[in-house]
Amino acid sequence: MKLLNAARTPRLTDVFVKRPVLAVVVALGLVLIGARVALDMPVLQYPQIESASLVIETPYIGASADVVQGFVTDPIERAAATIPGVDFIESVTTAGMSTVTVYLKLNERSPDALAELSTRLGQIRFELPAGAEDPAVEVRRADRPNAGWYLGVRLNERVTHSEVTDYLRREVVPQISSIKGVQKAWIGGGRLPAMRIWLNPERMAMFNVSAADVETALARNNVIATIGQSENSEQRIDLMVNTSLKTPAEFERLIIRQEDGALIRIGDIARVQLGEEEARNMARLTQHTSVFLGIFPLPGANEIDIADEMYGLLDEINATMPSGLEIEIGYDVTDYMRDALREIFITLGETVLLVGAVVVALMGSFRTAIVPLVTIPISLLGAVGAMALMGFSFNLLTVLAIVLSVGLVVDDAIVMVENVARYMREGLSRSQAALASSRQLMSPIIAMTITLATVYAPIGFLSGLTGVLFKEFAFTLAVAVLISGFVALTLSPVMSSWVVPERGRESPITRRVNDLFDATRGLYSRMLNRELSANGQVVFVALFVSLLAIPFFLFSQKELAPTEDQNSMNVAYTAPPEASLDYTERYMFDLVDAMLTLPDTSHMWQMVTPSGGFGGMTFKNFHEREHSVKELLPRAFGALS
Repeated sequence: MKLLNAARTPRLTDVFVKRPVLAVVVALGLVLIGARVALDMPVLQYPQIESASLVIETPYIGASADVVQGFVTDPIERAAATIPGVDFIESVTTAGMSTVTVYLKLNERSPDALAELSTRLGQIRFELPAGAEDPAVEVRRADRPNAGWYLGVRLNERVTHSEVTDYLRREVVPQISSIKGVQKAWIGGGRLPAMRIWLNPERMAMFNVSAADVETALARNNVIATIGQSENSEQRIDLMVNTSLKTPAEFERLIIRQEDGALIRIGDIARVQLGEEEARNMARLTQHTSVFLGIFPLPGANEIDIADEMYGLLDEINATMPSGLEIEIGYDVTDYMRDALREIFITLGETVLLVGAVVVALMGSFRTAIVPLVTIPISLLGAVGAMALMGFSFNLLTVLAIVLSVGLVVDDAIVMVENVARYMREGLSRSQAALASSRQLMSPIIAMTITLATVYAPIGFLSGLTGVLFKEFAFTLAVAVLISGFVALTLSPVMSSWVVPERGRESPITRRVNDLFDATRGLYSRMLNRELSANGQVVFVALFVSLLAIPFFLFSQKELAPTEDQNSMNVAYTAPPEASLDYTERYMFDLVDAMLTLPDTSHMWQMVTPSGGFGGMTFKNFHEREHSVKELLPRAFGALS
């Protein structure tokens, strides 16, 4: 009686059943909005995380590591520790360079922290030595401190470091930086041209000249400065003094001082040579010295679109590179992203086909199965539109949520179409069956939908890194379920009234499926009656199985995310404290040789600094090798030990 009354009580959904065009238009609107915003959705590996770090670099040329630590690094660390939102601070001090990295807490605004840090550094500038340069601050993503792409140019005997570096700065970096979504392009392992003045201590002693005298002479004479203006009634001309020196011969003629009528020049006490500046780091591709271009994407940028545009640009650049040079891809962050997203979308297609096959098989009619199947694209594309509204992206977690939602969004529509079919078997017309079914099932479907959504939504409110990562997963899944409930109450009754056959016109297969369900219903009824007579045993089994969850949870392995084979293995290495760049590079040959003993290797990129460095061994594609990276990891430790 209650169900009958519910089927007769007017509901809010009546307007969609009485005006089916409205239900169709709303559904098409969800599809079109979702399809349109999907074209502009950023594609990332993981959800965007507001996790930034501030990197403070302070050169102090000529000072030892101990001096830089005490007079530069320590004051900067004390100042940085006072800004709000700091999680922790780490520093690396080498001879002539202080690098302090300030890691901010999750969801702390980096612009505010940067402004506060700049103020603090200005307050302690008087504490730094006079010879130290001003601290340079850069904002970096803490979740990805390294570049997204490393492009390498191998050197050959026809070009020098400085020539390659100069070409990349003038010709390549501006083009790469102009790609939409690129934050910056950084040159690693490069060396700029520099005039090298090699002092002769014996001749300096003979002429009584010190290194400070040479430095003073260079600072006073090798300058460009304005001295005023010359103006008449017609025009005004700026007057400039240009004493910049360009060739070794000009530097050799530079006067240090005049003594007893004789001029002492740099050429008298030194050898001048056009060379390269002192190297602070070195880039390598396997065993070849190279110059790297590190490309950093903007937070939230579509990294796959950046890579696609960059590949086309590199083909054009390589066609015009001089002296047989070529830009190679040392590391590409999108390789794994493409493979993972491709696999997930294949899984999505397989899921849709399997769900569709199950629905068709258990409903006994393809026409009837159309109703829940149509719900799938509407719900998924509607969820994509909601993702764009919430600022989400296509990433491994949101696409996974879409895959999981395929099996959930059809439930409400299946209930609706079965109820419409039942009413029509009882003799109601199409419109009457749709109206009665939507009225009767409005409350149950709303309850089912909200229950499912509230199961997943709380995951998005977790704190810390887990909550930040899985917020997009949880909300995407919850929104897809909510939209499926809306579609089940608006479009599904209308479609059901169109596709469900009238009474007595079901196909033999449909009648056979219905008979099987009737038999299953009878079997379930008998089993339920038998279990109700043994309540104690049923409660005991339920409690026992529930309590098993405690030891299962305690003894299960725990990790934030499963280990994925990304076709690469990162290597970080540390050199002795006072090691030189040449020393560290010399031992890199042995390290690379050890890594190349692993099977199915492709190439290894490395960034070498005097204190150590980092790199990555790239392997062949997962489908082209026999061993996973996880299996090769112990062998790598053994080879490097």
